[in-house]
Amino acid sequence: MAVWAIGDIQGCYGSFMELLEKIAFNPEVDRLWIAGDLVNRGEGSLETLEYLYSIRESVEIVLGNHDITLIAAYYGIKKSNPTIDPILESLEAKKLIDWLRGLKFLHVDYHLGYCMAHAGISPEFDLGMAMEYAKRIELQLQSDTVEVWLKSMFKEGNKYFDRVATPVDIDKYIVSSFTRMRYCYGDHRLDFDQKGSPTEALREKGLKPWFECENRKEIDLKIIFGHWSTLGFHHDTNVLSLDTGCLWGGELTAVRIDTVDTERIQVFCNKS
Repeated sequence: MAVWAIGDIQGCYGSFMELLEKIAFNPEVDRLWIAGDLVNRGEGSLETLEYLYSIRESVEIVLGNHDITLIAAYYGIKKSNPTIDPILESLEAKKLIDWLRGLKFLHVDYHLGYCMAHAGISPEFDLGMAMEYAKRIELQLQSDTVEVWLKSMFKEGNKYFDRVATPVDIDKYIVSSFTRMRYCYGDHRLDFDQKGSPTEALREKGLKPWFECENRKEIDLKIIFGHWSTLGFHHDTNVLSLDTGCLWGGELTAVRIDTVDTERIQVFCNKS
């Protein structure tokens, strides 16, 4: 048995299949962790969802911002586009969307020593808080009032965590931190505008990657995340970043996480 973590697929089905072949993935004995953003922009978004649904007992997936946008498009809250149209027009659309709505924002495995969230875990959250708040928004996404809730989530996101804010504002912060976060300031205020790689110029402005923020709440597990293609592959004692920009001419990356040596396997993206 092997456990492999894979970065953002974004509908690059052909590259995904090539990567699975390269790691000799067998869904009967192996497991996959997918760091979110399954769909959008790549030409094989429907095929990606169909395949992952077919092996759903062998995969752990956290939702990314593009996955949330797809769900919102299904409910008419966000506009569709040519790469997700085939999903929304599929006879299996409701089944696939309902399955996505049942997925996690945070996956935790104490035995392996890893947890996973699409953009990471807010510097304001310890692991217990992250688990509590992930469950909170998972229940909202699965609720009968999901359309009303999703509409409010696409309003401007909150950059500060405020325990006494309105429930909607707290939810917006939680969703934004799990799915859109990259940089933060020294006071843990999040910045959603900067999308490039870390530079000295940004550091001089007080902006650091969220996992380098001063006084970040300690989390004993290593955090796997994607979302940040311009950061690329990054591995240290605290985090493992897996979005290596497949869609943007980079690679799709898998890392084995059930062994002492984190073996890394990559394929170049063909966007199909």
